Amino acid sequence: MEVGPPFPAGQPVPRPPAAPGRQNPWAVVAAAVTGCWMVGLVVVGQSGGWLADQIVLASGLDRVVWLWPATVLFTVLLVGAPALALALLPRSAAVRTAGRAWLAAALALGALGLLRAIAPVHHEAYLAALAATAALAALVLRALARRAAVATPRAVAPPATLLGVAGGLALLLPWVWLGALGGLLETVLAGVAAGAVGVLAGALLDDAFWSRFTVGGPPRPARLVLVGGLVAGVALLLLAGGVGQSGAQLPLLLTLPPAGFALAALHAAARPTGAVRPAVRWLVGLGVLGPLAFTDPEEITLVLAGTRDVPFWVAAAAGAGLAVAAVLAVAYGVLLTRGRRPSRRVAGATAGALLVGLGVVAVGAGQPGLHGERLFVVLREQADLGGVPATTGRAGRDARVGEVYRRLVATAERTQGDLRRDLRRLRLAHTPYYLVNAVEVAGGPAVRAWLSRRPEVARVLVSQRVRPLPAPAGRSRGTAPAPAGPEWNVRMLGADRVWSRLGVDGSGIVVGSSDSGVDGGHPALAGGFRGGDDSWHDPWDGTRAPTDQGGHGTHTVGSAVGRGGVGVAPGARWVGCVNLDRNLGNPAYYLDCLQFMLAPFPAGGDPFADGRPARAPEVLTNSWGCPAIEGCDPGVLRPATAALDAAGIMVVAAAGNTGPYCGSIDDPPAPYADVLTVGAVDRQRRVTSFSSRGPVPGAAKPDLVAPGDEVLSAMPGGGYATLSGTSMATPQVAGVVALMWSANPALVGDLPRTRQILRDTATRAEATYASRTDTCGGDANITGAGLVDAYAAVQAARG
Repeated sequence: MEVGPPFPAGQPVPRPPAAPGRQNPWAVVAAAVTGCWMVGLVVVGQSGGWLADQIVLASGLDRVVWLWPATVLFTVLLVGAPALALALLPRSAAVRTAGRAWLAAALALGALGLLRAIAPVHHEAYLAALAATAALAALVLRALARRAAVATPRAVAPPATLLGVAGGLALLLPWVWLGALGGLLETVLAGVAAGAVGVLAGALLDDAFWSRFTVGGPPRPARLVLVGGLVAGVALLLLAGGVGQSGAQLPLLLTLPPAGFALAALHAAARPTGAVRPAVRWLVGLGVLGPLAFTDPEEITLVLAGTRDVPFWVAAAAGAGLAVAAVLAVAYGVLLTRGRRPSRRVAGATAGALLVGLGVVAVGAGQPGLHGERLFVVLREQADLGGVPATTGRAGRDARVGEVYRRLVATAERTQGDLRRDLRRLRLAHTPYYLVNAVEVAGGPAVRAWLSRRPEVARVLVSQRVRPLPAPAGRSRGTAPAPAGPEWNVRMLGADRVWSRLGVDGSGIVVGSSDSGVDGGHPALAGGFRGGDDSWHDPWDGTRAPTDQGGHGTHTVGSAVGRGGVGVAPGARWVGCVNLDRNLGNPAYYLDCLQFMLAPFPAGGDPFADGRPARAPEVLTNSWGCPAIEGCDPGVLRPATAALDAAGIMVVAAAGNTGPYCGSIDDPPAPYADVLTVGAVDRQRRVTSFSSRGPVPGAAKPDLVAPGDEVLSAMPGGGYATLSGTSMATPQVAGVVALMWSANPALVGDLPRTRQILRDTATRAEATYASRTDTCGGDANITGAGLVDAYAAVQAARG
């Protein structure tokens, strides 16, 4: 092994460590208890903070900005106090060193954890701040170390450094295999941040730290690995608690602490002339890179936990990382502490082999390429739809749709020209839209800043994209048997009496569904598909025939038009569009489907040139909402619903499942006045606790309620299942509108009259409250006009 001089010129000679003397057992016990306290507190605090984040998200409440700063500061106080006592009071140098390392790591946790106040949607800004903060903290620690005037020997390219690189690559391997990179800038910043965290770890666990656990003679490597590894593991756990946005730090709590033992073994192998700090930097930096670069923290969410989606694969990668870290600790501990120093050639070959293996996995088994977010650019000028004739009936409605389509396309073509020309010149991929005058653009913060300064641009939003999975999430299926007759919800609405007594089943009306998809082969749905080359659109995966992986869309379409007793209007036909992928969407994909509903076009066609407004469905069911986490702001889809309203297309939307909080109808399009917003009731006609409520500024919401608790409907694969939510209530109201317009075709497109009939014929529903004092401003903000009555509505529609 080639090494340099043990004490390079210009470096002060290190002070020999003091003799160990007689250790106070109570100091050791205090250190052990303190370490256990820190581990428990950090694990509970970090997992509890993430869970609180998820509860807030699932409840539809605004993000609590102060949650993480309060959590980390509380943690620092509870961890820092005993660490400070250990750093100052015991006579044992090793115990004091442990206290100092833990105190410094706790302060680092606090400084880095405060950065979670940055919104997760601004991940690039967070990563840049993480890199700067970690680098600054490392500089402070190095400055403090210099003041102590304790020098450590340095080796020239020691094998320990190469083995540190190998260990880091091994920790990175599960993430390269199971994860996926984001955008270019996001990936670069993740690498810089991981490097800065590695440098910070090197400053925390420098050679002076390890020397305190190697005092006395002869050297006892086992003591160094066990005791020093434990102390280092606690310090790395504290550091891990501050690294990554909410959720991304959780895997590091598993994978980094065991690495402390591997680092201790590397120091034992490098003694007395080798320096282990570079090995610490490489091993920790590469270990941190996995969760930072190969996961999107916004996707580590309970919203996706129902199937084998991102949370499942993050847990799998974390488990694999824990196994790798444990193997490294045992292997390094056994092989490197026997007094035989590792060969530089073997260490280099090991690191090289792992690097090649990493590349092979990335290109083969992994998800190669960049998968960053996009930008949704909303232009200032929106189409003027004033004066569109409010003609009704089938012919009148078709004429309205055609006129609205013509105006929308003309406005988009005229106002987007300069922007699209510049995007082509800069080779920035983009997709234009007309239903909202907007363009989706591939780009990061720099592109966003450039777009925001353009005079024709009103605002630029982040259009979220889910990263690919290593394997499909799996298809949701139902296990319930087919119903023997009309289901309870169909009977509650009186739809079965509409079929039997009035002879109306929705024939002649087309219902459009924007959802997770539709199983077009399901027995309850196959006969109702409209067919043709313009009745199905999948902007996510480009499928050419109706299909559904999640099951949500099949269930909702079944409740609207399904046959066999599950659907309200079994004679109506349906068309479909996929706007949810793995239960998530974004402004662009939501708009893709709404645009397709206004003017359907053939697969692969141009929505601007190939749209067929005469083929637009009459009624749209929308069991989705676009919250801020998906990139929507309150008004982003308002031009779209206004255009559909002007075209005479009835838009029915779910109120949301964030009740019983008042004012919880807030995710577009539910709050819009031109949308028919639907809440949910149970079998006793009581509003369910999950049903979102008003008041909504400028509109009375919800408009109506319908059965939404344990509703049986179709699921992919030919089965059935009961689901609950306002998603289940919404398509039933769309089905009632289909019955009304089927009974009286002259009412088609007459949205004000149709809404009025639904309100006038609704029956009483029982309001429920979060508390006796929290009444949401009156029952109308909880029940709307009441429970839809299909039989009375169809009778009134007939006149």
